[in-house]
Amino acid sequence: MWLLLLVVAAAMIFLYRWNIQRQILPNLTDKYVLITGCDSGFGKLLAKQLDGQGLKVLATCLTQKGAEELKKETSSRLKTVIMDVSDSESVSKAAQWVSQIVGNAGLWGLVNNAGIALPIGPNGWMKKEHFVKMIDVNLLGMVDVTLTLLPLIRRARGRIVNVSSSMGRIALFGGAYSISKHGVEAFSDCLRRELSRFGIKVSIIEPGGFKTSIFSFSVCKKSMEQLWADTSAETKECYGQQYLNETLQTIDELINTNSSKLCKVTNCMEHALTACHPWTRYSPGWDAKLFYIPLSYLPTVLSDYVASRFAPRLSQGEK
Repeated sequence: MWLLLLVVAAAMIFLYRWNIQRQILPNLTDKYVLITGCDSGFGKLLAKQLDGQGLKVLATCLTQKGAEELKKETSSRLKTVIMDVSDSESVSKAAQWVSQIVGNAGLWGLVNNAGIALPIGPNGWMKKEHFVKMIDVNLLGMVDVTLTLLPLIRRARGRIVNVSSSMGRIALFGGAYSISKHGVEAFSDCLRRELSRFGIKVSIIEPGGFKTSIFSFSVCKKSMEQLWADTSAETKECYGQQYLNETLQTIDELINTNSSKLCKVTNCMEHALTACHPWTRYSPGWDAKLFYIPLSYLPTVLSDYVASRFAPRLSQGEK
């Protein structure tokens, strides 16, 4: 009897969530959405996807080439602007451009997608500037863009979608990537609670591994080999060539398991922008759902043990 009641209750909850998830806002073609980082990857695909749905897309690109390629693949409704999220003057100029376009309607959606993933490698191989650059783009750039455009978003009582990572929930690799994404999580959580009183909803996207141009094996290999070449002789002796080789092998294996279906991520972004009831967090990718996110909930001693099973070995005699 109790088992039957539990099954019925679970089915009702599932149907309720399914119905809620399917409810989409009306008049989407009247809404402006700005997406950062549209030269390639998730940003470019989302810009094309929303343009196809009839939304008024404002796409920021880092390069003129990226902007021109995007315009060739979309309707005349989509507009582009060159913006470097790590340059406050560039952000300010882009914000003025956005304000002139949206007018009194305000900005319905902001998707903070722009980011970098390299360099990646052991912390002991890096210098301060490696951390500063990535944090400046992935975190401080997001903060700058959001705060600069916030008056326009308040005017529309709109949506903010911040792209984090499953590495924003658990740090498994060295370098500033996880640090910057943990910062994105904290910024987004604070922003969500603060802006809810203005009718603004904030969602976080926490993708697992996906195949994008910024994180191919050849690019990662070149970046890590450059770090290794630049590090001191003492550091090379401590880690050893075997550590480098095994790290590259692990990265190659991980990248080979990454999904090529970028639409899994952009569909989450679209839902966060267009659904009547957007989720607080989206975790696209089975590796995020079944490994990284669950791993983040384990006691530290257990998550450390699991992480150690994948760690490369030091050269013989340096353990």
